Amino acid sequence: MKNNSIHKTNRILLVLCALILLVILKIPMWRIDLNAPQYPEGLRLLIYPNHIGGNVDIVNGLNHYIGMKPLHTHDFFEFTILPVIIIAFAVLLLTAAIFKKKWMLTTVFVLFVVFGVVAMVDFWRWEYNYGHNLNPDAPIIVPGMAYQPPLIGFKQLLNFGAYSIPALGGYLFFGVGLVLMGMNIAQYKINRKFKKIVYKNKAIPHAAVLILSAALLFQSCNSGPTAIVVGKDKCDYCKMPVSDSRFGAEILTVKGKVYKFDDAHCVLSFLHSPSFEKEKNYKIFFVNFSADHSLIPASTSWFLKSDELRSPMNGNVAAFNNADSLQLASTKYPGTRLDWNELNKP
Repeated sequence: MKNNSIHKTNRILLVLCALILLVILKIPMWRIDLNAPQYPEGLRLLIYPNHIGGNVDIVNGLNHYIGMKPLHTHDFFEFTILPVIIIAFAVLLLTAAIFKKKWMLTTVFVLFVVFGVVAMVDFWRWEYNYGHNLNPDAPIIVPGMAYQPPLIGFKQLLNFGAYSIPALGGYLFFGVGLVLMGMNIAQYKINRKFKKIVYKNKAIPHAAVLILSAALLFQSCNSGPTAIVVGKDKCDYCKMPVSDSRFGAEILTVKGKVYKFDDAHCVLSFLHSPSFEKEKNYKIFFVNFSADHSLIPASTSWFLKSDELRSPMNGNVAAFNNADSLQLASTKYPGTRLDWNELNKP
């Protein structure tokens, strides 16, 4: 065996790990169990790489009463990119097995650890947003109460006990990480001059380039909007604190820069300002005036302009995610219906 080659046994393990990652695409990676006296059989949410399963409809019905946003797969950009990342790792493992380069094995392990940390931080952020950004018009409001599930372990939420633990896919994913760590340790023991070989074969520059690329990938993948917090966030145009949860808007650039606004007037003025017109790649979101006040894409939104709305900066524009909600609101706030192109005219 050459000094810079992966041992035959480790190459076989790399292929097995790649196959395990492909299996994970079809099974749940995480689960959240909810137990309460009125549900003796319990409720369960299953998080797959590409969708949410389990008792989603029942949980959404319960969440409505305490003001939590409903859980819908299409609201999470993670379900779009997670399968791609898992497949990419499987390809990297197979590539390392084929080319037998030890620096590839080390680099894949480092990327695997970085991804695991980023994924858990993102999961915590997702739970925090859903547990803290509550609808102020919810039927049940407990002052000072938040409903963030535990990242891992148990937490009591009113009369529900919430258990958050890995599912089979999560254990397999963690197992792949342990196997990769073991292989790197084994390779180091096979050749105690590992550091000299790494420098000789320029493994560190290769690893640094790949790690930097992965960091940029993870940063650019964070393309979902972040919740606008009333009383805490300030409008990036008028610099006033956001005072009404129904009229906000947000711009998210391809580089991950987030601009928040308290009114349609502010976001439209900012879009056409000289300082921002040079930006080419960005997404625009508006707060859904109805229901949970979640952020919805401007391009697919319906808009109602009415003097009766009385928004913070007198833009007097409300956004809706469907025509039925707009129709219902227009009976109370008579005005003009617009699409995004009409609203965004200079």
